[in-house]
Amino acid sequence: MLKAGDKAPDIRLRTDSGEEFKLSALEGKRVVLYFYPRADTPGCTTEACEFRDGIQAFAKKGVAVVGVSPDKPAAQAKFKQKYDLPFTLLADEEKAAAQAYGVWQEKNMYGKKTMGIVRSTFVIGPDGKIEKVYAKVKAQGHAAEVLGSL
Repeated sequence: MLKAGDKAPDIRLRTDSGEEFKLSALEGKRVVLYFYPRADTPGCTTEACEFRDGIQAFAKKGVAVVGVSPDKPAAQAKFKQKYDLPFTLLADEEKAAAQAYGVWQEKNMYGKKTMGIVRSTFVIGPDGKIEKVYAKVKAQGHAAEVLGSL
């Protein structure tokens, strides 16, 4: 997994609306890039809604929030609409971004080993370098924790 001080890998993915997104287009801005396992599941919904509820506070600090999961753009769009999420969701169907950031890892669920997204957040500075990494986070209260550290 990447660490603070590393250059954030540029990612090119489709957004929830099907448009191409390039992380480097946000250079000059601070970005909260958060990876979550699957749209519209309990933990992921909690996390997304907490980022939604704090979006004004993030905006006041000049911070863009971007969510990433391996879902298809249509699933991201449905999730975004259902919970009125005011930020971009990215479809990492090939897991390229998850692998670049080191969050596609082996997980052990009830004794069964599977590969999946380890819920993680990266705060990327205006210079494109990672300022802070939150690994293996708990969904509840995470957005407030990130906001508090900015």
